[in-house]
Amino acid sequence: MMREKQGKSFVVIMLVIAISAFILRIALEKIIKFSISSNEANASATLKIISVALENYAKDNHGSYPANLSALIQGKPAYLDKDYLKQSPLMGYIKGYVYDCPHLDASGYSCSAVPLKCGLTGKLIYKVSTAGLIISEDCDKK
Repeated sequence: MMREKQGKSFVVIMLVIAISAFILRIALEKIIKFSISSNEANASATLKIISVALENYAKDNHGSYPANLSALIQGKPAYLDKDYLKQSPLMGYIKGYVYDCPHLDASGYSCSAVPLKCGLTGKLIYKVSTAGLIISEDCDKK
């Protein structure tokens, strides 16, 4: 009789653990999806901010773009409030994305936002180029 009670208690405990693990898995999935969505929206908005600042700078400087983002921050007027490419030790890591402007000179620019970990911090790579056209592509294709 005592063994049957212990056996039933063990089964109940295992069921509770299994159900708790299942609920935790669902909750974590939803949190990760929300985080990815938030990171992607932030990345797109940040690239838009950088692009608008670059375009405004060019408008005020006879169509010539700056050689680096510091001209947008230190200039008068300041076109950006901070250097989005140097936000952390990872050089540009902001909310799951890494920012870079590999082409930035007087003739134009191209900047990108790439997820730090594809599928975990974001699923899309965002790119913006001269004239402000933002495009996105799946990061797992790369």
